[in-house]
Amino acid sequence: MTASSPTIDLQLAHRSVRRFLDEPVTDEQLETVIAAAQAASQSSNLQVWSVVAVRDEGRKRRLSRSIGGHRYVEEASVFLLWVADFRRAANIVETTGARLETIGYLENTLVAVVDSGIAAQNALLAAESLGLGGVFVGSIRNDPEAVIAELGLPEYTFPVFGLALGVPDPSEQAGLKPRLPQSAVLHHEVYDETAWQQPAAEYEGDIAAYYAGYGQDDYSWVAKLTARISTVAGLHGREHIRESLEKQGFASR
Repeated sequence: MTASSPTIDLQLAHRSVRRFLDEPVTDEQLETVIAAAQAASQSSNLQVWSVVAVRDEGRKRRLSRSIGGHRYVEEASVFLLWVADFRRAANIVETTGARLETIGYLENTLVAVVDSGIAAQNALLAAESLGLGGVFVGSIRNDPEAVIAELGLPEYTFPVFGLALGVPDPSEQAGLKPRLPQSAVLHHEVYDETAWQQPAAEYEGDIAAYYAGYGQDDYSWVAKLTARISTVAGLHGREHIRESLEKQGFASR
């Protein structure tokens, strides 16, 4: 790779941070991070996401317990909950006297979730540029109804993921986790269904060596991938998301 810039260097240095110092993310830093999120591309400029910033220690503990217990949620200076949010849009449309016919369609569910992800990646990159660190937390979808209740989320909103944010603890010693070789994910002109084979075999060795460096000698990416998608048990409760979405007004039909 020859092309480079300070932004690219920062992106390529990304690592998930799960241990934080007992130092605050300031209000100014938080506002800057969210401003960066709002600057991200949005479908049709609908702006159908929101963020709930949780600093309260008790609320962080309750959220952590509801998703299986995660130290990095409880110890983060601020836990950001990204919410697919058509409530604001619905309120605005209702003031015009128009009907609400499409929020329950799958396209709008996808728009709110995809735009949340685009915005959140902007937010994390901005946070890292300020010397902060974080980790995305998809396990809030293990029990979305508990999260909905804790945050008081109304109809037409749904929690899609969290972002634990804080000042990185330098003792964590987290490295740059290897990714699949680019030849496995970059296709030219048309999709090559066999492109993954050799790169995936190489990656299995690379990622095993990475985890061995942290004392985990039996790590297998193939085994982890298999456990995640081969049986319903790998979803850790997320197989019930459709029911929770429907209760929140996202029929996704």
